[in-house]
Amino acid sequence: MARILSEKDIDLLKKLAPECEDLLCSGSGVPYRSILPPLANHYSEDAIDFHRRVSGISLVDMEYLITLILEGEESLGCVPPDYIVIFLQVVEEKLGDETAAKVRQKYEENHECRTELKF
Repeated sequence: MARILSEKDIDLLKKLAPECEDLLCSGSGVPYRSILPPLANHYSEDAIDFHRRVSGISLVDMEYLITLILEGEESLGCVPPDYIVIFLQVVEEKLGDETAAKVRQKYEENHECRTELKF
């Protein structure tokens, strides 16, 4: 899933995390390769803040992000499971339970779901 973020990806990350100035992971020093992991791990103060940020995403941006996830371009592996649950709830609210189920299945298929997600 290693990819170079496109300008569209960077714009979306900066919408979700306006304080994002550097596109390098502070822990590893490598460039971000996805949108949601840095949002969850570097910019969101806690689960409530993460929920606030992803809830504010436009429908167009959410659809774009979901397309990246379903095509295997957006990694969910480093996103904490409780944040994945929050993300899935927002996806369900914005795009319906079928889309949320597809995202959840993609998360689980990629063995990125080490613990059972609870709703």
